[in-house]
Amino acid sequence: MSKKENFIRKKFTWPICKKLLLLVLEDKVSDVFVCELVWERLFYTREKNTNDWIFSELTPSFWSEKFVKAPKIISERIASVHLTRSIPKEHKKGLKNFLNFKGYKINELYPRRTRRATAVNWLIYWSIESNSFSIKEDKLPAVSSPSVNPAKGHLGDPEIK
Repeated sequence: MSKKENFIRKKFTWPICKKLLLLVLEDKVSDVFVCELVWERLFYTREKNTNDWIFSELTPSFWSEKFVKAPKIISERIASVHLTRSIPKEHKKGLKNFLNFKGYKINELYPRRTRRATAVNWLIYWSIESNSFSIKEDKLPAVSSPSVNPAKGHLGDPEIK
């Protein structure tokens, strides 16, 4: 078994399942949590002393060359654009095809929400490619109410740039 396969099987804090992805789209988990879902799957690892996420030998060069530290996918536009570009064309409609997500209404569009949708679409792509969707939906994070201000996010989330 390769290092990458071993990592995929044992190291992810949260398995990807439909219910988890819907929690992200419904804004019931923090932006930080969403970033960590992506970072783990890009094989960034948390430094024990600083709590920063840094690239590992398994992080794709597409990411590690641009982002030594894991990028804030939701708060930083450039990181979200990079994530969008890393989704192959044949996987661009994952939200619609896999989750039957119809999108947000015009008055619900904020950079945070569109970036969260991008993160979910990437997680769908990644999970399909790595054959790692979980059918079980018993391991989910604590759910919060959607943020009071959808433009700003949850308490403790980084400022949107």
